Amino acid sequence: MKESPKVGGGRVPLVVHLLAPNKRAVQVTQDLAGFWERHYASIKKELARKYPRHAWPEDPHTAIPMRFGRRS
Repeated sequence: MKESPKVGGGRVPLVVHLLAPNKRAVQVTQDLAGFWERHYASIKKELARKYPRHAWPEDPHTAIPMRFGRRS
């Protein structure tokens, strides 16, 4: 997703918990677009070292979604 989902007629952004492969939250945000722009690169570096078998795309906006480690 490029932007945070919203409720209340598009007025209230939901709080999104972004999880690492171990199912623990690495980021909690209401600004998903801001996360992709400002924080993804640093979090990706950290998680890619810890979870090298997972896909960590350079550009998450154009990446093909994967399901359970395989391309959908």
